[in-house]
Amino acid sequence: MKSRALLLAACLLASAASPAALAASQPAAAPAAATQENASERLHRLFRDSDEANLRRNPISALFRGDYRYADQLGDYITDAYYAAERTAAEQELAALAAIDRAALNPTDQLAYDVFRFQREDDLADLQPDMLALTAVRPLNHFFGFHTFYPVLASGNNTAPFRNVEDYENNLKRHREFVALIDRAIGRFREGMASGVVETKLTIRNVIGQLDTQLADAPEASPYFGPVREFPDGVPEADRARLREAHLAAIRDGIFPAYRRLRDFLQNEYLPRARDGAGLMHMPGGERLYRRLIQENTTLPLTAEEVHETGLREVARIRGEMDAIRQRVGFEGTLAQFFEHLRTSPQFAPESRDWMRNRYYEIGRQVDARIGEIFSTIPRTRLEIREVEAFREQNEAGGSYQDGTPDGSRPGIFYYNAYDLPSRRTYGMETLYLHEGAPGHHFQISLANENEALPAFMRFGGNTAFVEGWALYAETLWDELGMETDPYQRFGGLNDEMLRAMRLVVDTGIHSKGWTREQGIRYMLDNSGLSETEVVAEVERYIAIPGQALAYKTGQLKILELRARAEQALGDRFDLKDFHAQVLMTGALPLPVLERKIDDWIAARRG
Repeated sequence: MKSRALLLAACLLASAASPAALAASQPAAAPAAATQENASERLHRLFRDSDEANLRRNPISALFRGDYRYADQLGDYITDAYYAAERTAAEQELAALAAIDRAALNPTDQLAYDVFRFQREDDLADLQPDMLALTAVRPLNHFFGFHTFYPVLASGNNTAPFRNVEDYENNLKRHREFVALIDRAIGRFREGMASGVVETKLTIRNVIGQLDTQLADAPEASPYFGPVREFPDGVPEADRARLREAHLAAIRDGIFPAYRRLRDFLQNEYLPRARDGAGLMHMPGGERLYRRLIQENTTLPLTAEEVHETGLREVARIRGEMDAIRQRVGFEGTLAQFFEHLRTSPQFAPESRDWMRNRYYEIGRQVDARIGEIFSTIPRTRLEIREVEAFREQNEAGGSYQDGTPDGSRPGIFYYNAYDLPSRRTYGMETLYLHEGAPGHHFQISLANENEALPAFMRFGGNTAFVEGWALYAETLWDELGMETDPYQRFGGLNDEMLRAMRLVVDTGIHSKGWTREQGIRYMLDNSGLSETEVVAEVERYIAIPGQALAYKTGQLKILELRARAEQALGDRFDLKDFHAQVLMTGALPLPVLERKIDDWIAARRG
């Protein structure tokens, strides 16, 4: 069945027809059609202009799309000028949008109008001076920062291209801007020290550890040297020695000294002034910031207390299902003892890194065999499975996804983490693949990227509640995909769902109720089979990026609510493939916009 999203996309393309053509085919509706076309043209001109200006201001975004026009730039991130330009762009684009008559647009354009307005208003809220005073002065921590992102980007095995001499010269130019960015971050940290808005001691110690890990390598062993270990055919032999030496000098004399400056500043000056309390409530302005982060990450007007209570209910429900698994496998101890058995028994430890890789390949083949039964459109972008690199594996999550390019030149990548291998549990592998790979992040992100009928901001933009909510919803499709038939793998699915439910409790507990790091760790160990290594990384993540972890469960619950609503309303006319197309084929929608779209689809199907 052709999805309504695709039909609407066809209408969007048809709106580019001339007024004369529309009048010839629909004489009675010519005036209305002409008005709609005019409004639609203005809307899409706004989208194009906004996207082009955004790529100029954010050259890294262009790199990730495979657009290399600005590949010689890293960007002037975290400068006053950067924030002012972003704020001015949002204000001007919202004014231009308000001048377009929404009622004159077709349904697809109205949806795009709503998403654009939501996103730009959201951006503008974050760019206000009172918010920047709480965020810009904390430019990086162990979970989010250019100090760990950039070496991956520049490694020669990621987004940045290395095809010819120009690409290598551009990389050297980006290196110089990266050194300036590191020094700029030190300046922002100093501003926070003056205002009292500082990071936690915990996150800063972790950053120092990350910098020590990178500085322990010789320049030739660092990820930055990767592109010049071997050259592609597009780089003439006569240029290779020069480029190799230039890259070595950039690492040795530029990047590494900048890392040392940042490391020494954090250790000697900043750490003594960093805050002890883990939660934002211990930081000046922190309670206001956390309210904003809840709304930003969930796209819903929720309070910390509402989120906390939802988490407690979900934890109780999932514990009941976990206990049923305990009884099913014949474990005679308590649920807490069952958790301890699962997290410590050698029975559930991967045999080796090679075994772990091969098992993920096998899981991928199993999913591929059934995926067409519940999805009408399969991404063209290839999905690759890789192990997280050694230099960043200690502080990374158990799995992650990096999107590919719409033209297929770079695949989507499912990363799995093999750090502290004995602590990794085999019973969580199927669920992790469903979430990070297919049909989770890979489907949602790739199908949006590949859909050229959408404006660029809907193809490549998004929000965490939808993106992570979809990935968590994808975990619930285990039955339709023939996965988790083993009770321990089903427990792994519940364990991952429990993780997202506990996030609601622990994130709000830390940032609005005064929980300590240790309280958060204890709560998660008591209510799941997660290993202590996993739990520590999770809790320290919530401390580093408050509110982000709330998006997963909130988004999943909304998508499940909408599916149940559609199933009840449509009965035999409900088509799961069509529902999935409605959710996926218009990009990552804010949850209120998604809800309106699904309600409209239900009404149209009911007639």
